[in-house]
Amino acid sequence: MKASTSHSINVSSSTEYLREVRNFVQHFVQQFDVNKKDLDEIILAVDEAYTNIIKHAYNNDPNHNVKIELGTSTDTLWVRLSDTGSHFNADEYQPPDLLKRIKNKQRGGMGVYLINKLMDSVEYSSAGKTNTILMRKRI
Repeated sequence: MKASTSHSINVSSSTEYLREVRNFVQHFVQQFDVNKKDLDEIILAVDEAYTNIIKHAYNNDPNHNVKIELGTSTDTLWVRLSDTGSHFNADEYQPPDLLKRIKNKQRGGMGVYLINKLMDSVEYSSAGKTNTILMRKRI
C-alpha cells in the first residue's frame, strides 16, 4: 500500500452526480491492491451513504453540497461524507426485518443496513451544522 494519502471532491446533492461519485471512488481505490469484491463493496457503501444524504438530509433538494473524502492509513481505507442537512441519529436506527421486507416485497430502506454490512466500521457524528459519516474498510 502507498503511504497515507487522501483526496476529496464536493458534489451537489443530486443523484445526477452518482456516476461522478462512483468514478471518483473507483479511481482512488484502484490505486491500491484491492480485490474486486472489496472495491465493489466500497463503491456501493459510498453510493448508499451519498443517496441517503440526498434523500434524508437534504430532502431531495439539489441546491446543497456533499463533501466526499477518501484516504488511507496503514491497512485501512476510509471514506468521509459531510453535509449540512438534517442530522441522522444512529442511536435511533433499527435494523430492518429482512424476512418481512421480502415477504411484503418492500423496496428501499436498506441503505444504513447495507453500509454497516459492507464496511468494517461506520461512525456518524455532528459538529455544529456539519454531519459526517466515516466508513472504514481494511484492505
